[in-house]
Amino acid sequence: MTALLETKNVSKYYGVLRALEEISIAIRPEEVVSVVGPNGAGKTTLVNLLTGLLTPTTGEVLFMGENIAGIGPVRLAERGLVRSFQLIQIFPQLTVAETIAAAVVSRQNKRWHLFANLATDQAIGARVAEVAEIFGLAQRLGTPAATLSQGEKKLLDVASAFALDPRIILLDEPTSGVSTAEKHGIMRTLIAAAKRAGVQSILLVEHDMDLVAAYSQRIIALSEGCVLADLPPERFFADPQLIEHVIGKRRRH
Repeated sequence: MTALLETKNVSKYYGVLRALEEISIAIRPEEVVSVVGPNGAGKTTLVNLLTGLLTPTTGEVLFMGENIAGIGPVRLAERGLVRSFQLIQIFPQLTVAETIAAAVVSRQNKRWHLFANLATDQAIGARVAEVAEIFGLAQRLGTPAATLSQGEKKLLDVASAFALDPRIILLDEPTSGVSTAEKHGIMRTLIAAAKRAGVQSILLVEHDMDLVAAYSQRIIALSEGCVLADLPPERFFADPQLIEHVIGKRRRH
């Protein structure tokens, strides 16, 4: 099956420091792929390459068969690859509706009329309501984002990314700072929302191995800038040495 997003022999150096070495990965349609690894493994560098923030020293980064190295997240979002971008941290004073609308307006190339038309543009209002309903935020549209619970803030963050109508969405620690009891609820909502919204694939960067095990079709493990493993969950978690190397301890069952 043709890859939606892939890297071909990608390396990234900062002077003499090697961040990534000869990385080749592929994300195909209908997959949830998790990227895991210890601190310093190269996850952040990989994410920044995949989202157009960085250009590789060598190799190619391809989305839908086209080179996207260094094109930047705005142009990449217009093509259909979106990273959850945490607008609530940038504009905490905005309401839930305004936060989602910011993404909808951007998608419709109405950037310079962000709030002037929100009250009168029925298409924007309908899309905002639709996205909010998908994420269980329909009753919170008038609520300032800063006053939401941590779990609701996470859902709003990702809802804003979904409002851009992506083919692929990259979720970077989508449940960080959320209570253990809320994490699976958030992930179930995200997976269901992705299917409902027509998102073809999800790339998940996550430390929580229970979430990785529960929601991934494939797990890519990085170590010291190299791909240590690219396996389905059942094979990944059947290797105690691999788990210990990736997270520094054996996973409890």
